[in-house]
Amino acid sequence: MQVGSIVLFTVLVTAWAFVVHVLGKAGLAFWRFLVGAVGLFLLAMAFVRPWATLPMAQGVTAIAGLVGSLTHTFQAYFFYGIIYIPCRTTSITMQINMECSGIIETMAFLSLLVFYPVYSRYEKVAVGLLGAAILLVCNALRIVIICEIVHFFGPDAFAVAHTYIGRFFFYAITILLYFYVFTRPDVIQMRVGGLRYDGTKRA
Repeated sequence: MQVGSIVLFTVLVTAWAFVVHVLGKAGLAFWRFLVGAVGLFLLAMAFVRPWATLPMAQGVTAIAGLVGSLTHTFQAYFFYGIIYIPCRTTSITMQINMECSGIIETMAFLSLLVFYPVYSRYEKVAVGLLGAAILLVCNALRIVIICEIVHFFGPDAFAVAHTYIGRFFFYAITILLYFYVFTRPDVIQMRVGGLRYDGTKRA
């Protein structure tokens, strides 16, 4: 990271943290959550995404490649984030880029979790690691589904597999994850009144 980028990052983080602190002191919980989560996501996309995309793409490629090795339907090249899919009469190569890596969905999930008030600090770490792992594996399975469809039905099926079938699978799992991490705990908290998940009572 260059000096100018470091300065810009420091200024933006300081301004964002100050606003979040002021909103917290003012008791504006909703606005603190909104500004905190959105600000953290934008900062992560601007400064973390450039160096985190390739490792995540490599992780997705490696996990998907395990299935490809077992089924002998496609080959994954972990280091380059590339998957080679042989078809009946031809073959195609698919590169796992930023969109396919799942980094956007992972950063959105973690940004919301950081400012979600139900969990304790240690619970957020545990839920964050588990949720990120689930998104990584499910995204890899999405790639596997795309590869299998292309292998058996040919390159013409790629658009449908990638745009509709694969995305439907991944976003269905994401909705379930959001339900169990965000919606369900909030509903349970409303049922038990002032009790928190960590067993303490709210003031």
